[in-house]
Amino acid sequence: MSAEPSIETKTLSSLSKVFPDEDIAEQPVCQATALAGETYSFQVAYRAQGVTRTIRGVRVKVESRLEPFVSVRTVGWVPSELPMYPEYEGTLLRSAPGLFPDPLLPVSETEGHLAVPGQWRSLWVGAELGGSIPEGVYPIRIMFEAEDGRLLGEAAFELTLLPAALPDQTLIHTEWFHADCLAVHYNVEVFGEEHWRLMEAYADAATRHGVNMLLTPLFTPPLDTKVGGERPTVQLIDVIKNGESYSFGFGKLRRWVEMCGRVGIRYLEMSHLFTQWGAKHAPKIVAAEDGQPVKLFGWETDASSDAYKAFLDAFLPELVAFLKENGLERRCFFHISDEPHKEHLLSYRSARESVRRHLEDFPIIDALSDYDFYEQGDVPTPIPASNKIAPFLQGNVEPLWTYYCCSQFRKVSNRFFAFPSARNRVIGVQLYKFDIAGFLHWGYNFWFTQYSVSSVDPFHTTDAGCAFPSGDAFLVYPGKDGPIESIRMEVFYEALQDLRALRLLESLIGREETLRLVEEGLAEPLTFDQFPQDAEWLLGLRERVNRRIQEKIVL
Repeated sequence: MSAEPSIETKTLSSLSKVFPDEDIAEQPVCQATALAGETYSFQVAYRAQGVTRTIRGVRVKVESRLEPFVSVRTVGWVPSELPMYPEYEGTLLRSAPGLFPDPLLPVSETEGHLAVPGQWRSLWVGAELGGSIPEGVYPIRIMFEAEDGRLLGEAAFELTLLPAALPDQTLIHTEWFHADCLAVHYNVEVFGEEHWRLMEAYADAATRHGVNMLLTPLFTPPLDTKVGGERPTVQLIDVIKNGESYSFGFGKLRRWVEMCGRVGIRYLEMSHLFTQWGAKHAPKIVAAEDGQPVKLFGWETDASSDAYKAFLDAFLPELVAFLKENGLERRCFFHISDEPHKEHLLSYRSARESVRRHLEDFPIIDALSDYDFYEQGDVPTPIPASNKIAPFLQGNVEPLWTYYCCSQFRKVSNRFFAFPSARNRVIGVQLYKFDIAGFLHWGYNFWFTQYSVSSVDPFHTTDAGCAFPSGDAFLVYPGKDGPIESIRMEVFYEALQDLRALRLLESLIGREETLRLVEEGLAEPLTFDQFPQDAEWLLGLRERVNRRIQEKIVL
């Protein structure tokens, strides 16, 4: 007699990655503590038993006093042709091309779930613990039911909400927002009403995951663009050319600022005023001349040309006046050129000098990993890569930011598909230890191939056309009406929550004692390239932090 169909389950932490063709080696994680204001996530892996064919139409139900605050999403799989460069260092889940778990797909109420024999799948369960929820122990029961209502399997988790709340995030955090990618993928008019709706939806999702600074396209950002090529025009500033003079319209920028205010964006990151990798050219700038659009500047424009300098001398004072009139002067950061190297010192310095007198009241920030370049004094707020940050730490640079991208794949933290999630989340502890002021990443929604040569479908091309390891170019996928978030996005937000919890603990017991707790039991001090790379250490550390907070709050 054949066994009744059922569903086997395993309750896992958010740091597990469940593959369809691999058994689960991680130990179950069935309980944890959390603080008010936190989003706590765990997973339920499941597969069919007692059948040789897929069980269709499986319904998932949540039974808990937290049920109104709990969301359940399906962990989807996407392909990667380039999971990792061959010379990587540190822990890696897989190096071969294949399917990787990443997008968090909404649960279909009509179709239900699939339970496949011999194939693990996973649900992502998130609890948003707002301040109105009282402290206490909250059991969470996840039930799998057949279409006829019969219980096929279940999983249980116990979450204890402690009598303390996460403090506000002080880290400045930007994930570069590519407005042109939204317009191209959804095939909408740039700055048409649907484009504005989509931009707000994507900015809102970013804000809910700790992003508080938004890349603001004054002019089409000159980022990851083939020399001589163009990205679609996304220009918030209206430029009118009248002979040799200019006038400017700030209506779109005003609407952008209002959108940022609605979703909770605090800081505006003005797009780069010169091209990437050397500051040798002007960005693409389009103007209306005699009622017709005309490209004023671009790759053909030398950055030090009299024409571009005259344009900046006309534009920047009006921009600064607009920012000050709207109370934005303490919320704005400017860029000169992204990732200049030592050989670009003269061109970068020339570009910096051409705008210095206009922007002297604003922070200038740029990705810059050459300490000798920084010592020349042309970049007051450098943003070194995490694998190049040591000299900046030794030099006591303040304020100090950091970033990572495709090049940071040896030893350090990153969020590639092929990396275990613990290697993503550990950045929060590192940001805390080294008192980092800001974190930058270039890929919130870069849905182009390298150098923006063509657009891609992010569900099928996850590596920018075999250019960057999958997981570098974007954090979100395009849904029908807005963003679909990812495992990597949620786990990075957990890192930011860890940072906030450590800040809270520091306010209770002091920085020295907090750092001692962080490094308790480690063979070597924690650095950006030396850290435990297993989930158990991170989960255990967070529990120790929470319990210590609880002790001090109760006392």
